[in-house]
Amino acid sequence: MTDHSPAGKILVIDDDRALCELLEEDLSRRGHQVWTALEVGVARALVHEQEIDVVLTDLNMPGVNGIDFCAELHSNRPDLPVVIMTAFGSLETATAALRAGAYDFVTKPVDLDLLSISLGRALQHRYLQERVRLLKDQVRRQQADDELLGESPALNTIKQQIIRIADLDTSVLISGESGTGKELVARALHRQSRRSDGPFVAINCAALPENLLESELFGHVRGAFTDAREGRKGLFVEASGGTLLLDEIGEMPLALQPKLLRVLEDHKVRPLGGSNEIDCDVRVLAASHRDLSEAVARGSFRNDLFYRLNVIQLELPPLRERGNDILLLAHSFIQDLGKRFNKSVTGLAQPAAACLLAYDWPGNIRELRNVVERALALTLHDRITVEDLPEQIRHPGGSTPLPPSLVEAGNILPLEEMERRYIHQVLEQLDGNRTLAARLLGVDRKTLYRKLKED
Repeated sequence: MTDHSPAGKILVIDDDRALCELLEEDLSRRGHQVWTALEVGVARALVHEQEIDVVLTDLNMPGVNGIDFCAELHSNRPDLPVVIMTAFGSLETATAALRAGAYDFVTKPVDLDLLSISLGRALQHRYLQERVRLLKDQVRRQQADDELLGESPALNTIKQQIIRIADLDTSVLISGESGTGKELVARALHRQSRRSDGPFVAINCAALPENLLESELFGHVRGAFTDAREGRKGLFVEASGGTLLLDEIGEMPLALQPKLLRVLEDHKVRPLGGSNEIDCDVRVLAASHRDLSEAVARGSFRNDLFYRLNVIQLELPPLRERGNDILLLAHSFIQDLGKRFNKSVTGLAQPAAACLLAYDWPGNIRELRNVVERALALTLHDRITVEDLPEQIRHPGGSTPLPPSLVEAGNILPLEEMERRYIHQVLEQLDGNRTLAARLLGVDRKTLYRKLKED
C-alpha cells in the first residue's frame, strides 16, 4: 500500500485458513480493519451486518463459483468493489470476472505489495463513489429547498420530515388546503429519494371521468373498448422505477378503489381488457385537500385503501400560518414574473407588504401568485403599491360589492348574461387588451375569444 492509500474495512473470503490469517495480519498492519470468512454464507452475513468497503474473495470457494458470488454482490451492492484472487488466472477468467462486476483481478500466490496497491485503488474508487453520492444528495436537497421557499417553523418541520422519509420506499399521504403546494412536496420527496433518476408522474384523479381514469392508471389492450385502437401501458407502468402522485385521491370513484388497492399490495397491474398482469415497481404518493378520514366515515372512501395510502402523513400548513413566508414567496413571484412581463419591479412598498401579511389567503400560495401577477400587470411603479392590490386584500374585513351595472333593481340577470357584461366591462377598463383581460379573468385567450364570439 502506498503512503497515500486510504485505510478501509476489508472482507477477505477464502477457504484457506492459513491464507486468511496471513492476509488479515498484513492488511491490519497496513492500517485496515479486516474481517475473514472461510465460506460464502458467513461472508454474506458479514456484508449485511458490517459497513464493508472492499471485498477480497477467492475465485474457487466450496459449493460456490467466485464469479457467481461476485455477480451476486454486484447486483445487491453495486457500490461495493470486489477484488478476485485465483491460482488459475487466465484471460478468459479475468474477462468473466470483470463482466460479473469485479473491480480487479489478482493471481496467487499473492504478492502482498501488489495486492495492497489493488485494494488501495478499490478503496479510492469506493470513497469517490460515496463522495459523488453525497454531493448528488446535497444538490437534490438544495433543489428541494429552493422549491419549498420559506423559513417559517411550520415549513421547516415539513422540510425535515421530507429529509427523514424521502428514502423510505413507503406510501405517503400529503394533505392540506388547496394551493398549499402538495405537488411541490411530492416532487421534493421524489428528488431526494433513491428513485430520483426514475420518472415522476402525476395525475389529478378529479380531472377525469371514471372510465378514462381507469385506462390512464392501469392501461388498456387494443380493442378493450370502442376507441381503443392501440394498447396503452398506463401510468403505473410508465412510472415504474420512479414515483406516481395520485393528486386529489379523495375524488377517485369508489368502483376503482379496490383495483388501486390490489395494485398497491401486489405491485402488479392488469390492463383494461387484458388477461396478463404486468409488474410495476412504483412508489405511490397521494394528495388530498379533503379529510379522508371523514370520507371513510361517510362511506365514499374505502378504509383499507385509506390505511394503505396513509402509512405516513404530511400535513401542509396553510399560508396564513407561515408568517413572513408570504413576503418571501411574493418577492420570488415578483422576480420570476417580472422577467416574463419585462418589467423592472423590484419589490413591495411597505404598506402593500403589510396588506399581504394581514390577509387570510384562503386560496393559499396559488392565490398569492395570482395576486402578484395581477399587481405586476397593472402597476405603474417600480414597487407594488397598495393601489395595485385587489379590493379584498386592501380591505380584508369588507365585502366587495358587485359592479352596480351588473345588478339591476328587480331584475335578476341570467348567469350567462352577467358573464358577458362583466367581460365587456373588464375589456373596457383595459382599453380592449384581450391578452391582459384573459389573464386577469383566469381563462386562456381562446376561451375569451370564444365567449366574445357567442355575443
